[in-house]
Amino acid sequence: MASLKDIRLRIDSVKNTQQITKAMKMVSAAKLRKAQHQIVSLRPYAQALLKAISNIALTQRVHHPLLTPPQSIRKVLLIVISSDRGLCGGFNNNINKFTENYLKVNETSLEKIDLFVVGKKAFEYLTKRKIQILDSMNRLDKDISYNLAAKVADTAMRFYLSGAYEEVRLVYNEFKSAISQKVVCETLLPVDLSLQTLVNDSGDSPFSPDLIFEPEPDKIIDELLTKNFAIQVF
Repeated sequence: MASLKDIRLRIDSVKNTQQITKAMKMVSAAKLRKAQHQIVSLRPYAQALLKAISNIALTQRVHHPLLTPPQSIRKVLLIVISSDRGLCGGFNNNINKFTENYLKVNETSLEKIDLFVVGKKAFEYLTKRKIQILDSMNRLDKDISYNLAAKVADTAMRFYLSGAYEEVRLVYNEFKSAISQKVVCETLLPVDLSLQTLVNDSGDSPFSPDLIFEPEPDKIIDELLTKNFAIQVF
């Protein structure tokens, strides 16, 4: 039977653990609030940027490789986003299982499906199952940055523009709440402008076919599309 001294030491140890856990919880909550604020603040800018691209492209009849839908989709690049660490419920497991199932379901209908994996957990899961990975980014920054997302976007865009793929899709967890995420498989390239509207809140089109652009609309579209793609990945 434990002595009174042992019991007191045990109580003190548990109290210390509680204090450490409480501090960790406060730090995690602050990081979560920061991440939520970033994504909520970025959404209006991303939506406005895509709307501007749509308005310029359609009113000026601009043609761009990133806007041109392919005649058929046979080769797909799948960008799979997970985390580097665990202890986050089904966050990584849901992504891994979805990716594995996607490969099984589409292996006969598609000629080629290549994986670009972001995050250590998805990389480990897929390599254990002998699933070939085209490229990966396993050592994520402590604070996810725009520059990190731009690297992923640039790599995917180069693959797409080279003609190696007809479609680039992104598999990620869409944030609902701290305990709820929904796995989404979203088509990033080619950019689908049919989802955008050409009218503003008052019902008028903000762009006219008679507008003169400097530089040329083609150059504006090219720069905006590059920035838009990086923002969508971010």
